[in-house]
Amino acid sequence: MRLLFLPTYFTPERTASSHLTNDRCEAFVEAGMRMRIYTPCPTRGISREERKPYKNRLKEESLKEGRIYIYRFSLWREGKNPGLRALRYVVACMKHFYHGCREREADVLFVDSTPPIQGAMAALVKKVTGVPVVYNLQDIFPDSLVGTGLARKGGLLWKIGRRIEDFTYRNADKIIVISEDFKRNIMAKGVPEEKIEVIYNWVDETAVVPVEKAVNPLFEELGVSRELFHVVYAGNLGLAQNVQVLLDCAGLLKEEKGIEFLVFGTGGLKEEYEAYAKEKGLDNVRFFPLQPQEKVSEVYSMADVALVSCKKGLGGSAMPSKTWNILSAGTPVVCSFDGGGDLQRIVEGNHVGLFSEAGDERALADNVMRFFRDRGMCREYGRNGRKYIETNLTKEAGTAQYVRVLRQFEKK
Repeated sequence: MRLLFLPTYFTPERTASSHLTNDRCEAFVEAGMRMRIYTPCPTRGISREERKPYKNRLKEESLKEGRIYIYRFSLWREGKNPGLRALRYVVACMKHFYHGCREREADVLFVDSTPPIQGAMAALVKKVTGVPVVYNLQDIFPDSLVGTGLARKGGLLWKIGRRIEDFTYRNADKIIVISEDFKRNIMAKGVPEEKIEVIYNWVDETAVVPVEKAVNPLFEELGVSRELFHVVYAGNLGLAQNVQVLLDCAGLLKEEKGIEFLVFGTGGLKEEYEAYAKEKGLDNVRFFPLQPQEKVSEVYSMADVALVSCKKGLGGSAMPSKTWNILSAGTPVVCSFDGGGDLQRIVEGNHVGLFSEAGDERALADNVMRFFRDRGMCREYGRNGRKYIETNLTKEAGTAQYVRVLRQFEKK
């Protein structure tokens, strides 16, 4: 079976979802598929020196004994300017369209949902080549823009986004979504149920494991006391994540000298959050750089509880995969998230954490205090979380479902 994959980011780039991409590709070739990948020269999460060998030429690489061929086309380095980043996405899509239209022998075209126009580009390739499209929906656009305040429902950007979204869904042969919430969302927009496959993201449970506090080297490296009860947030510090709720919670618990909040992250609001903590005298909050992927186990094992949060109204178009890393590390979660969806059902139904509505700092503080006062419950919920991952969300189980979906398009 021949698979055409057109990713915007690919190894050696380091993104939040790079392990999912790598795991899928490995599973595809182990299942006997042959892959042809076109992708921009790497930019995200690597140094200029690492990037240099890939610049200014269409570089062909062969992996897995010739079962994967990668072609990297030249594109300028990704920066922070949103206009230039959007332009970079457009140019990348144009190049993907060109290369995709030349690959007429593929059995199926597989694309992710980053950037939001990627699915529409794949639909146009299908119209030229007739190759069926499997669309991997990890982020629902334009809903996510509305939730973060970057677009207004009914506004021009929202209307354009909805047209792109409808065109993508209408032309995709299969849409893989990462939660039942996502499935309900797009079915309400007219997508037939038989076109949708729900496959939750996974975690490599052999790589993300519990690390005993006594031997966790991050405590010494960062100068953090093992004697305190730690609430950890790790990830992007942007509008969608609403880390403000953690700071407000820390403000409510300032007098609890045994509790410390650790924030690992980067993003557009980092300086604003740091300034807010300083202004409010939040000595119980400490900020650290986002740690490399290989230290995920150590980061979440520093935590007695770890936070999963979102801006109110965004939960229906988001399923934070960091939750699975937290549980795999044997740490319970405290969620500040929109209620009534998959996340609440999983967290409460499996006794792996405590849930409060998005933006409610008082309820979040109450849940932190419940764990702080009952360390036995804290340990029990941590064990439950690890068991849930080992039973439901392993790499082997997740990737096998992707293989099953793609096999439906194998030519006889």
